[in-house]
Amino acid sequence: MKFGVLCQFSAGHLIAGVMFLGDKMDYELKVNYENKTKIKAPCSRCSLETNHRILTDVELEGHQIDEDGFLIYGTNDNFQTIQCLGCDHISFRQSHINSEDDWIEETSNGIESVPRLYQKFYPKPEDYQSRLPELALLPNKIKLIYEETLVALNSDQKILTGIGIRAIIETVCKDRKADGKDLYRKINNLVEQSILTKDGAEILHKLRVLGNSAAHEVMPHEKSQLKLAFEVIDHLLQGVYVFPIHTKEHLPS
Repeated sequence: MKFGVLCQFSAGHLIAGVMFLGDKMDYELKVNYENKTKIKAPCSRCSLETNHRILTDVELEGHQIDEDGFLIYGTNDNFQTIQCLGCDHISFRQSHINSEDDWIEETSNGIESVPRLYQKFYPKPEDYQSRLPELALLPNKIKLIYEETLVALNSDQKILTGIGIRAIIETVCKDRKADGKDLYRKINNLVEQSILTKDGAEILHKLRVLGNSAAHEVMPHEKSQLKLAFEVIDHLLQGVYVFPIHTKEHLPS
């Protein structure tokens, strides 16, 4: 296989590329370091599709030509670092099109071949847990352990996530001056203070057990379990800290 290197400037963009010349397919690799194209993409933090800016774009284009110069097969792959224009969150996008998977559509200009676009995003939007929007309303210690636990969850560090979930509950109990020799009694005391309902306490006890097994038995739990547990934590923090503040500000007695 032979290859050549190309480098050029285009509209202020530095593009570096490598061309691979093979027996069956010819490939050309281009790197665009200043691509400012805007695309629509799902944002894990915003939890919806938003406008994104392409920060860096690596394009791998391949084609196979017959002896008469006609295209037999073509493919195009892009590997991009993208940034949400709403929240500035940075993620990764991989796209692929090829000449075999074209859609045939009838347009005003007649029959046209439209490439079918395949896309992947990392981290996967469906696996990403967004943070509580009103994080600034939480006490500093709770905010700190919350953010570290969220990073562990989104980094798939399952044992640390379980430990962090328990630590959040314990920090809330301490902040609310819950009485008790252990976390079990402290959670029950939150019911006595009318901070939690009995059903709410039962749910927190399940999270307490989850955290104990992570801390004492080094047991990783399923991602789905941890995401559900973290959603419970969000509801706990909203009920204890966020909603009372909003109610006092917007619904005065």
